[in-house]
Amino acid sequence: MKHLKNLACPFFLSLFLLIGCTSMESEATEVASTTNQAVKAKPSPTFQNGDIIFQTSNSSQSKAIQLATHSPYSHVGIIYEQKGKFLVYEAVEPVKLTPLKTWIKRGNKGHYIVKRLKDAATRLSPSVLKKMKAAGEQYLGKHYDLYFEWSDDKIYCSELVWKIYKEALGIELGKLQRLESFDLSNDVVQKKLQERYKGKIPLDEKVISPADIFESSQLITVEIP
Repeated sequence: MKHLKNLACPFFLSLFLLIGCTSMESEATEVASTTNQAVKAKPSPTFQNGDIIFQTSNSSQSKAIQLATHSPYSHVGIIYEQKGKFLVYEAVEPVKLTPLKTWIKRGNKGHYIVKRLKDAATRLSPSVLKKMKAAGEQYLGKHYDLYFEWSDDKIYCSELVWKIYKEALGIELGKLQRLESFDLSNDVVQKKLQERYKGKIPLDEKVISPADIFESSQLITVEIP
């Protein structure tokens, strides 16, 4: 893993240095009314560095995440551009950069939603994007956190996005929850919890879900043509 990280870091560093301006676990049922959300403030209908992209994953835990959070979206990452090509920085196994087209195809029916920080054109300046680089680089190559622990040893998708924005901009994209605050009543959710925790469910663990970030008032929905 150390060898993998050493190979990946120069690429990630060059990605951020090339950035100009503003720029999994997760399955599927309905992909919902949020697709048709209109944006009154009409941002540019193109991807930009720092955009946040959501999808319904086809992974084994995705259904449980959807049920527990009451949201169709179970995976999330940050979009960056390198030499005219868009990539998604995401926490899967391991944390890595994935070509945007590959990332979209991996989701349920290729559906996705992109959100953008309000006033991104001014808030995501080159210097801020460098801070995002520094914040994100520390997680590159780390293992995916199956247990959703609030530590930096391993990391899950929404935790990665939340921590990068928090560390680089001081912004909290969604309110941190406790595991017990989610809807854990469904049999699918209970089965996954028992599978992971063997009866010792850490109900007091701090968690941020894709749904919490999706609903953040700091973001606006971007219409992608």
